[in-house]
Formats: sequence, structure tokens, C-alpha cells
Amino acid sequence: MSSPTAVPTASAAPRPDLPLDPEAAISVRGLVRRYGSSTAVDGLDLDIHRGEIFALLGPNGAGKTTTVEICEGFRRRDAGEVRVLGQDPATGGRRWKAQLGIVLQSGAGDSQLTCRELVRSQASYYSDPRDPDEVLELVGLTEKAGVRGRALSGGQRRRLDVALGIVGRPTLLFLDEPTTGFDPEARRQFWSLIRSLRDLGTTMLLTTHYLDEAEALADRVGVIARGRLVEVAVPSALGGRGSAPAVVSWTEDGVRRTHDTHAPTALVAELAARFGGEVPDLAVARPTLEDVYLRMIGQPTPEERTA
Repeated sequence: MSSPTAVPTASAAPRPDLPLDPEAAISVRGLVRRYGSSTAVDGLDLDIHRGEIFALLGPNGAGKTTTVEICEGFRRRDAGEVRVLGQDPATGGRRWKAQLGIVLQSGAGDSQLTCRELVRSQASYYSDPRDPDEVLELVGLTEKAGVRGRALSGGQRRRLDVALGIVGRPTLLFLDEPTTGFDPEARRQFWSLIRSLRDLGTTMLLTTHYLDEAEALADRVGVIARGRLVEVAVPSALGGRGSAPAVVSWTEDGVRRTHDTHAPTALVAELAARFGGEVPDLAVARPTLEDVYLRMIGQPTPEERTA
């Protein structure tokens, strides 16, 4: 079996002639960041619209974290233009920083302070913060307001991290792997929280390794590999998913058969007529987000690994 290769897309090619988008929450052109002889980000272009949830996907070492840290103003760039909420992050002052909310992978989990004390303390840094008790209610921690941070469960700690990130009424919220270590129920509860924040008008940049999370939450997703943006699309269309043929499989004469088709309904009807009703072990599938993502970053899909 030959090694898979990343899928090139013309729309992802760097466009140094394309001006920054003044209406975007984040607009990046030709971003470059080097570490010695290694180029972590290599001419990346990106626009994130105001009010959307944008998921940035990519393997470790692809340049994802570096790109986000440059947008947050925590890391310098070697070349390119960046505007976040209309400001260059390299020169952003206190007023600009007050518009950002940042939820890192590690937060206030081991604090001796209570949830209410932590949120009130964070609120004191802003001129017009949300009411701390309202924030605790929004993230589902009202009943834990008097509990110390270190006594919270993992899911509750992440909710507290979000509370600290949104108490200043951020226009733009950065979420770094927000549900790592969550059980399935806690993840879905957290997803509901993120959707409620979008309903309040918050723009969010989400980094995650969970493909189902990106599909459930993101208005658009971007795949980054080797420091470049491979493609940006709505989850259902990424990598040509929307136009890819369906794979119809069934069992006939004791043999598992498969057929790729752009007209799966017609094929299933034909099979049903042939079998006189039920088609043995019938299955119809299209490429998953995981399938197209793995091909984009040059990794084999689960089916290719077992082939």
C-alpha cells in the first residue's frame, strides 16, 4: 500500500496580494514563524469571521499552537501581517487585551480560593465585567460557587476556566483543547455551554484533537499541516466530503461486497429488488471528517491501516 499524501487545495495557497479583511475578527496574511532552522508557520493566510466558532485542526508540530499564540499576542512573528479585532497583536495594549478571553489547557484547578472568589478576582481586572454570579450560572457552577477550585471535578474545572475567560465580556475567546479528559456526558454539556456563548455574540477560535467536537461545534474548520493551511470549509464540505461517492456494502453469496456510487439511493433500490426486500448486512457510508482530515495531513485512515 502506498503512503497517503496530503490533499492540496488551491484555495489554501498563500495569497500575499490579498489584503487583510478589516471586518474579520482575525485576519492573517503570509504569517511566518521560525525556530532556528525550523519553520513552524510557513506563509499562512487565515480569516475568522466575527460571531463564528472556528476550529483549527492539525497534528502536533503543525504550527497550530504557534499561530494561536501569535494571534493572542504571546509570541512574535518573523514575517507577515496579523490583525486581531483590528489591532496588530504585537502592539496590542490593555484596552485591546481586555477584549480577549483565553482558556488554556491548565487553569485554576488547584486553587485554594472558591469559584466565586476566583471569578470576582478576575472580574476586578476589567472596567465592565459580567456579574460573577451570573457567569457562574452561565457555566453551570452556581451550586459550586463556595467550593474551592481544587475540590472540583475535571469537567467542573474546565467550566471554571471558561468562567474566568468570559467574565470580562470578551469579543473573542480562545479555547485550547477545552474538553481534554472529559467523559462523553461532560463533553456534551460543555458543548452546550460553548453554543450558548456563540448565541451571546462571542467569536471563538477552538483548537481540538477531537474531530467529532469540531463537527459538532464549528461553523468552519481549518486544517493546518507543516505550517500551512491546507483548507478551510464547513465541516460537511471539508476535503470534498459533500461530493464524495458513498460506499454501499452488503453480503451476497457469503461474500462481502462494496460499491462506490454517487447515486446510493438508486443502488439500494436495485439491490432491494434483486433480493426481494431486505438487503443482507446493508450499509451506506460517506467519508467521515476523520477520513478527510487524516488524508489532508498525510496520515492513513483507520481502514487504510488495516488494509
